Amino acid sequence: MTNLVRLMQALGADAALASEYARDRELVIKRFQLTDEERKALLDEDLAAIRKLTGLTDGIYVTNSTIIAYDK
Repeated sequence: MTNLVRLMQALGADAALASEYARDRELVIKRFQLTDEERKALLDEDLAAIRKLTGLTDGIYVTNSTIIAYDK
């Protein structure tokens, strides 16, 4: 499991973390040690890139946990 998936799961499960993420995305992203590509995808709210990086493509979800993803 990637750190990006771990972060997305944590955001869906931890209201305090989600609130912190809303205030300071960079700080939370650093804590989860995301790659530059993952960081850019989140900061740009690029759903296509997030799906590619997490394996959440074509409606097939590789996790059975709650996650947060951007859907514009």
